[in-house]
Amino acid sequence: MKRGLQGQYVTISTVGEKAQAFVPAPLPPQPAIAWSPALREKFERALLALGRLDSVSMLLPDTSLFLYMYVRKEAVLSSMIEGTQSSLADLLLFELDQEPGVPLQDVQEVSNYVAALDYGLSRLAEGFPLSLRLLKEIHGVLLAKGRGSHQTPGEFRSSQNWIGGARPGNAVFVPPPAGQVLDCMSRLELFLHDRPESTPALLKAALAHVQFETIHPFLDGNGRLGRLLITLLLCDQEVLRKPMLYLSLYFKTHRQYYYELLNAVRSTGDWESWLDFFAEAVIETASQAVDTARQLLRLSHEDRDRIGGLGRAAPSTLQIHQALLERPIATPGWLSGKTGITPATVNKCLTHLKRLGIVQELTGQKRNRLFSYTRYIEIMNQGTELPER
Repeated sequence: MKRGLQGQYVTISTVGEKAQAFVPAPLPPQPAIAWSPALREKFERALLALGRLDSVSMLLPDTSLFLYMYVRKEAVLSSMIEGTQSSLADLLLFELDQEPGVPLQDVQEVSNYVAALDYGLSRLAEGFPLSLRLLKEIHGVLLAKGRGSHQTPGEFRSSQNWIGGARPGNAVFVPPPAGQVLDCMSRLELFLHDRPESTPALLKAALAHVQFETIHPFLDGNGRLGRLLITLLLCDQEVLRKPMLYLSLYFKTHRQYYYELLNAVRSTGDWESWLDFFAEAVIETASQAVDTARQLLRLSHEDRDRIGGLGRAAPSTLQIHQALLERPIATPGWLSGKTGITPATVNKCLTHLKRLGIVQELTGQKRNRLFSYTRYIEIMNQGTELPER
């Protein structure tokens, strides 16, 4: 449905020139969403896909191990959209205090994303509401270190920003003036809390994401926080018990169309096309996550069966394998500390795992060695491939 402009333009004067900034109308859209049979059916499929994803936690022997890596994969992808060059392996090396193969700031940015999500989920688990205060706190963690740490972490912007272009006059989009950010965000907060009317959780997540990106309330980190908002909202509304839905890979794959849809919502009010895209993203992403979990479960079982054939060495080697499921790039020292197994026995276990083709040694050195659970990393890396650099 084409509703017309979803807000109003106001003239601003910044950096020596005038420009038109867009102030969005509050949610929900008016007139209400036109639910065609096809759109309704797609949203129902999306909810079914989320249900299957949520039930995957029942299949996994230790959901936290899967989430540890899955959250890091999402952090890599979400930051990649913003231009970082960090890979999943770079992040794991960084967390081991090893030198990554990319600029340190890139990996720090990805690490901040992991910390921000963990912080937000822990606050929600404590009963803290999904609110402007919590979004500011999460933003403070997201930009705590590295690039962006000078961009007033945890505070709404007090100056004008813009998207695309070298200045506001030739920008692709100019968000609301700084003086209207708090009012826009306060109205978004009311919508998150079902005022003026109750909104189903998945629809709420889809609408709120667009509104947040349109307001662009911070000087930096808006894209990453806007994507985090989707997962936080679905967990807060108990659609998901665990944070297992991340749409960054889908948005990255369809980046140009994603931006076109956001602009179409603002300029013509075509929310339905955005909702169709969003539901498709949920269906595909949830299905991929279920497939990834099943691949990892199958890999774990197959490798444990092979390790079981080692005889007397099997029990300690199985402990090392379990630790590698938690951190698939590790040093012998870390594995020893994690399992309580002596360094000498850890090295023997790693030799067994290397002979079985389960792990690879990455450095080629006799000291300060690093081991990678190769196939596990390959499964998690699907979709995170970096362009050549």
